[in-house]
Amino acid sequence: MSGTSPRRFRRVRTFTISSLSLGLTLFSSVVCLPQSPTVAKAASETVLTLDPARTKVHWTLDTTLHTVHGTFALKSGTIHFDPETGKAGGEIVVLATSGESGNGSRDSRMHKEILETAKYPEVAFRPAQVEGKVAPSGASDVKLNGTFSIHGADHAITASVHADLTGSQWTGTAKFDVPYVSYGIKDPSNFLLKVKPVVEVELEMSGQVTTAR
Repeated sequence: MSGTSPRRFRRVRTFTISSLSLGLTLFSSVVCLPQSPTVAKAASETVLTLDPARTKVHWTLDTTLHTVHGTFALKSGTIHFDPETGKAGGEIVVLATSGESGNGSRDSRMHKEILETAKYPEVAFRPAQVEGKVAPSGASDVKLNGTFSIHGADHAITASVHADLTGSQWTGTAKFDVPYVSYGIKDPSNFLLKVKPVVEVELEMSGQVTTAR
């Protein structure tokens, strides 16, 4: 009976061991390969669009005789922000020419002498940073820092914002003071009437919610 020669047996055993060693080496290489770094997801921003038909700017000015209430109309408005970092952008533009308080002579003076709306027809707010967290659904109260542009000059302001997000819709208010006299705008006071040098402003806002990358 013929058997495998010792030399052939050694060659077969050597090949088998070498093949097993190569297989183990390849397996180890695959397991130990450095994993590809996880690709960071593109940061998504929440975008709040203001509907001019459902947004109104209210203003209040105290005087020694009475309190004056008035409104302005919104031209356009968008606020976008990163929910994680609070970094914000966008612009809210108000038509200064739409300002009214229910008194024709007072409003005429406001437009011609105080705000000079023929020369400065728009007022704008450009958000830069949200302080606090805006919940993806429900009510939130935060601070919104940004630049307020009025009468040809820019000023840093902080608005107190209440926002309520529901699905694709949102409503909210933003409140801040405008120290117009310190901004270089004419003081309407006279010897009979003293006017407070600060106007209280409240935006009553409504619009849509979207997400952008």
